[in-house]
Amino acid sequence: MSPSGELHEVAEGVFAYVQPDGGWCLNNAGILVGADAVTLVDTAATEQRARNLRSAIATVTPLPPRIVVNTHHHGDHTGGNFVFTPSATVVAHAATRTQVLEKGLGLTKVWPDTHWGELVVSPPTLTFTDRMTLHQGDMVVELRHIGPAHTTNDVFVWLPAQRVLFTGDLVMSGCTPFFFMGSLLGSLRAVRALRRLGAKTVVCGHGPVCGPEVFDVNETYLRWVHQLARDGLAAGLDPLTLAMRTDLGEFAALLDPERLVANLHRAYDELQGNPPGRYLSSAPVFEQMRVYNGGPLTCLA
Repeated sequence: MSPSGELHEVAEGVFAYVQPDGGWCLNNAGILVGADAVTLVDTAATEQRARNLRSAIATVTPLPPRIVVNTHHHGDHTGGNFVFTPSATVVAHAATRTQVLEKGLGLTKVWPDTHWGELVVSPPTLTFTDRMTLHQGDMVVELRHIGPAHTTNDVFVWLPAQRVLFTGDLVMSGCTPFFFMGSLLGSLRAVRALRRLGAKTVVCGHGPVCGPEVFDVNETYLRWVHQLARDGLAAGLDPLTLAMRTDLGEFAALLDPERLVANLHRAYDELQGNPPGRYLSSAPVFEQMRVYNGGPLTCLA
């Protein structure tokens, strides 16, 4: 697949950079263009994809990004930071900086055959813990932390005047939600909070640009997993066995259905009384997802 993304103007001066098909490591970015400044929401997983993102920005403005916002620490959203620094300041939640430094280039070990390029870890240099507001000319850009949900350090980007919402991976469009590193109940709370904003256009962390109907799909899936986990625990089934026995039904069309295994691990952990966002080792869970998938997880980055 070509490493190029698709550019969609979703409001005046507001662009979504969408990387089909939205599966593992094919994330979306946002480009906010003002008269004298540009803000970028997330970067990309590989060096080439980040450089293509930079080229896409150049088609709509001669200005380079002055600020890069990372919605969370995962490498598909932060790996390309170095392409835009040091001329751009990378802004994120405080825990995002901690996690980027701790994880390093760990994502490259999950899919060693991917052409990552010469990645350089470039963590956020300006951090916050609750919320921050950027003023880019007349454009007001609100950054708010919420979670634990997808991870422990999720930030969404809200443009109230344009009613455009960049959710990061708090919400997925056409893709299976993923909260293994965060919280099931926290994800439900996050979806409800995002719905209340009244967004007209939603740019999720992965998948096509959509409207507020995406909240219904995500909330329905989360509630389904919650009940499935309750039933599985009561039946004494481990997450992999439960996932293998489960008919995905209306969720079968969502990309990367193997995430159900990881999601059940987190749901079980919470239902057993453990705190949301508690560290769970990812290596054995990713191996179980490979078993469920019947082979390696597909990464087209």
